[in-house]
Parts: sequence; C-alpha cells; structure tokens
Amino acid sequence: MKLLVTGGAGFIGSNFIHYWLKNNPGDKIVNLDKLTYAGNLDNLKVVEGHKGYTFIKGDICDKELVSEVMTGVDVVVHFAAESHVDRSIKDSGDFVRTNVEGTRILLDAARMANVSRFHHVSTDEVFGSLGLDDAPFNETTPYDPRSPYSASKASSDHLVRAYYHTHNLPITISNCSNNYGPYQNPEKLIPLFITNLLEDKKVPVYGTGGNIRDWIFVEDHNRGVEMIIKKGKVGETYCLGGNQEVTNLEMTNKVLSLLDKGDEMIEYVEDRPGHDLRYGIDYSKIKRELGWEPEMKLTEGLEKTIAWYKENQAWWKKIK
Repeated sequence: MKLLVTGGAGFIGSNFIHYWLKNNPGDKIVNLDKLTYAGNLDNLKVVEGHKGYTFIKGDICDKELVSEVMTGVDVVVHFAAESHVDRSIKDSGDFVRTNVEGTRILLDAARMANVSRFHHVSTDEVFGSLGLDDAPFNETTPYDPRSPYSASKASSDHLVRAYYHTHNLPITISNCSNNYGPYQNPEKLIPLFITNLLEDKKVPVYGTGGNIRDWIFVEDHNRGVEMIIKKGKVGETYCLGGNQEVTNLEMTNKVLSLLDKGDEMIEYVEDRPGHDLRYGIDYSKIKRELGWEPEMKLTEGLEKTIAWYKENQAWWKKIK
C-alpha cells in the first residue's frame, strides 16, 4: 500500500510514520510537509534511509504539487494543520488557509486520484467546552468551536464529510483528545513543562490551573488511526480518547513530582481568552466496533516522555 502522509514531520505525523513503517514494513510512505516551525526533519532521522520512505517539502495549498504527489496513492492520512490555540488567537489567517483551503485542495486531488481512503485527523476541540458534570464528547456531539483554531478544524471536518456525501469520496475522520509523547514541540504544555524544569525554569499555569483535559499517549492515538484505516467504516467518525482526564494543575504537579521539583516552580499567568473549561472523550464506539482502547496509563506515559526529553536535549534545545 502507498500512503500519503501530510504533516509527517510534525509531532503526531512523525510518530505515525515511525509506527506505520514498524508495523507495516512492506508499505510505502510519502511524507508531504511544508516544514513550518512545527515541522522538524530531525523527528525522522531514524527512517531517512528506509526504502519505503520518501520526503517531499511542500505546501498542501500548492494545488499542482498536491496533484503530483497524489499519483498512485492508495491512502491519504491528513495530519497537516496549524494547531496552536494561542497562535490562532493572535492571527487566524494561517489557520484558515492551511486547515480549510489546504484540506479542500487535498480532497480534490484525492478524488481525482481515486484513492481508496482519505483519513482526516481532527480534534475534540471542535465540540467546544464541557461543564464539570457534562457527559464526555462522542461522535454525535454538536459542533461548537470556540477558538479560531478549533473553528478552522471544524470547517475542515465539514468539508471532508461533504466530499463523502457529494462525491462519494471514501473518507473517515478521527477526533482525538490531547496528545503527548516524544517529538512534541516544546511550545505545548507537557514538553514545555518538562524542558523548562530540566533548565531549572518555572512552568506557566493559566489562571488557577482548573481547566480539564483528557490526555492520550501518541502511540495509542496512532494505533487507533491504523485501526480506522484498516477496519473502519467509510463515511464514519471515530472519537479517540485516553481516559485520563486531569486538571492542568494536576498535570503540572505530576510532572513536577516525576522530576523531583516542588510547587515553587509554578508561575501562575493570566488566563487564555475564551479558555475552554473541559474536554473529555467517550471512545465507546471505536471500542465496540473496532476493538480499540488506550493502553498507556498517564503516569507511565509521562515517565516515558520525560525520559525521551532527558535523552534528546539537543533536539529540543535547538527548537527552544
């Protein structure tokens, strides 16, 4: 099988390429990535010489290039996206361009190439914010995006479904909770906290740290994506969660404890505008239909992640 992976030099995309080539060694992967600040070829040094791996530097908004690289592709796995909420608040232009227009261009090219599957990777943030006592998000939760980032991802989800209904494009969608693990850009919460503490710097916590997130280890996520591609029903959406809801302050204290630091390393900062209170995922559909569920417990996953950042300081120091 030949896969086109968009955004494969990013955090989740590069982990997906490692995972797929390890578990499907006969397949071929073409990685299309623009190499913005979030894309890093150092993430893929291990697979550079793999006979089934090809990297192409390019923009998913480049219609001619996308049509060219789509030739002979069986499966598209679409990770490429602008994804940092704070950046979208400052300037939403790149988010609309990449996440909406880029997805449209990919969909058109995939339709022309008659791909057998277009898998679109999305986020739980398209569903908005949960109250403390609300049931977790599931596949039927109404969309209610509250940041420019999540609004752009919601738009792309709707486009993907529209191409299924209008053009019979064989699509699947996954909406996932917060990922963590190796190769994550240190602007994100967990690697920011780990790397700051390794540099003996304080960690910034928004507001009182009461916002709640569900955390999933990146390999659990990518195992779910693989299962959807191989066994999922065309036209369907699947929610992937880690079953690990914690407040930001609880997460902070877990990281502090694992690095033998005290709460004097916490610096409370002004809260993010429109900061969603809580995200949670009900993954019972994919568990029932495909047999997937998360395997990594949060403490073990954090230990693995911390160990990786300790062992790869040259990687993140270059970025920071």
